[in-house]
Parts: sequence; C-alpha cells; structure tokens
Amino acid sequence: MLRYWTAGESHGKTLLALVDGFPAGFELDLEAINYDLKMRQGGYGRGGRQKIETDKVEVLTGIWKNVTMGSPVTLQVINKDYKLERMKDLERPRPGHGDLTGAVKYLGSIRNILERASARETAVRVAAGGLAKQILKPFGIECIGYVSELGGIAIEPQEGDIDQLRGYRESSEVYSLNPAQDAEICKLIDEAGDNGDTLGGILEVRIEGLPFGLGTHAQWDRKLDGKIAQAVMAVQAIKGVEIGLGFEAARRPGSQVHDPIMYDESKKQTPSLGYERPTNNAGGLEAGMTNGQPLVVRAAKKPISTLRKPLESINLASKEKEVANYERSDVCAVSAAAIIIENVVAFEVAAAFCDKFGNDSLTEMQARYDLFQQLAQQR
Repeated sequence: MLRYWTAGESHGKTLLALVDGFPAGFELDLEAINYDLKMRQGGYGRGGRQKIETDKVEVLTGIWKNVTMGSPVTLQVINKDYKLERMKDLERPRPGHGDLTGAVKYLGSIRNILERASARETAVRVAAGGLAKQILKPFGIECIGYVSELGGIAIEPQEGDIDQLRGYRESSEVYSLNPAQDAEICKLIDEAGDNGDTLGGILEVRIEGLPFGLGTHAQWDRKLDGKIAQAVMAVQAIKGVEIGLGFEAARRPGSQVHDPIMYDESKKQTPSLGYERPTNNAGGLEAGMTNGQPLVVRAAKKPISTLRKPLESINLASKEKEVANYERSDVCAVSAAAIIIENVVAFEVAAAFCDKFGNDSLTEMQARYDLFQQLAQQR
C-alpha cells in the first residue's frame, strides 16, 4: 500500500513527508518535484512569504544512488522563514480558520493551531505527489491541474493534448488554460487586494493514459472516487469536490448524463482497450474504478480566511467584541491550489496503481501491467 504522512509547522524549521510503500527501482527526478514546488509558490495574488521561501526537496531516506530501494522515502522541505519560537500567540480568532475550534478542542493556544493548520503544510504534499507521479510516468500516465474559474469568472479552456495544455497553463499568470483572460482575472485580484479582501475559485485536474480497473467496487473504502474526494477535501480551504459532471449530473435526466459505450478495434492496444465514449460525463470513473477514459476532478476553493480588513471577532480572554487578528497572507492562492490538487490526486491514482500492479519493484509492476493489458485485450 502506497501512503504518506506529513509533519511540520508553518514557521517551524522543516516540513516532512514520510512515503511508505514506494516501489524499488525508480531513479528519481528531483528537478521535476522541485518544479512542482516552484509552481505551488507562484500564481498571481500570492503574498510576501513566497519571496522569502525557495522550496526545494531533499530526500533523507529510501534511496541508494538516487534509486528507490523499496523502503520508506522521507522528503524534506526547509522553511527559511523559521521563527516559530519568537512568534506571539493570537488573542482574537480569525473567522474561517481553525483558530477558535482548535483552541477549544486542544484547550490551548491559537498559535499552536494555526501553525499546523496553515496551507504551508501542502508544500510536502506537493512533494509527495511529485514523487508519486514518477510511478505513473513510465506507464504513459500524465497529469495536469489548472484554474477553471476565479472570483466568479469562468475561464474558457483552450483545447489540445496534455503537453499543449501545460503550455497554456505555464504561459498564464493565473495557471488557467486561456492566458487571453489573464488581464481580466488579474485586475479582479488587484481590486480585491485594494479592498482588503480575498478571492477563491475552482480548480480542475485531468489525468490521461489511465488503464481500466484502478480502484474497486468491492468495498466502500477502496473506491477510487472516494479516496480522491477525501484527499482533495483534506486540502486547506477546499469546500467541494466533483468528478466528471459532478453536481450538474443531478440536474439532468439520465439520457444526458451516462456515457454511451462504443468500440474501436484500432485502439485495442491503448489503455482504453478500444472502448470509446463520445462523452466523458463520468469523469473516467464508474463504480469506483477507472474506465479507460481521462480522469477529471474539480475542486472548489473558498477565499483565504485571513483578511487585511478583518471581520468581527472577540478577544478570547475578555470575550469582548474586537476585530480578528491579521497574519501575513495572500490575496488569492487559487493558482497554487491547482498545483496542490494535481499532486494529491496524482498520489491517490499512484496508490491505486500500486494496489493493482504491485509495489515491490518497477520491473515487476511493468510485467504485471503488460500481462493485464494482454489479458484484457482478449476479452
């Protein structure tokens, strides 16, 4: 089983991810992981901390001569802005954060809660996802995350293969698939910042090249859509998850929701095994299993809770009405969230891939993958 845990605080010395179950035999591309970390720090509307940190991953365990050994892989991202011990506690909880609920639950300080609850922790989740994507790459599975809506403005994506989509995203200041709309979106972000406000948006992740049968219908907790939904909802500020049509499927009759099944003999050797769909409303998943079509996941990110013009709160000691505390923050981190969601989804897909094809070694996984494709083509 491929899985991971994270440790570390926002202003602590370091962030760690322990990845267990990573197969042996993979030569790691650390620059690919560092690229994802750099992308996570970018996007229009980010705050001052991104100018301080230059996130890079270090691998502390689990490799020999940069090749994975099959033992746990420990990833580290250092915090340059390390000042936890010098920071004061907060007296006035910020609406939308875990300040009040965490302080009450643990009967302690707000500082203890906000340091761990901070989205800074997602840096090592991105690193873990970047590591997991290296399991998928030898099998032709590619991932991309991008912004599809920001501040209530829908962004019409340009079409193309996944390499072309990456080109659009990387030429967009907000990581959308339509750089022509950047000026409109950036203006909206600037206006929100001038007003002491923040903006949210909708992220979309697309994964192509998936084989049939990742995940299973056999137990509720092993369904891949359920695992993906949990991983995405666990990202800070995410308030909703959709797969395929998502909520729109509830508004249509069945004849306009379900994807007809066709067969194209010429595509028998591809991951789809020749089973083609004129639509992909299911988003690549049926009954908790991949169906050979692209996986499409969508997430709703609320605006950042820390406002430069704070909302009403109370002083925890006196219970008197005061405005909430303010901590340095972003105006908009929707672009960064696109990278985070891409990587957490990729990790769950890689974990399901390991469940199906084994996770002892790359060599065995390749043999099992090839055998499955051969057997499935004979159906």
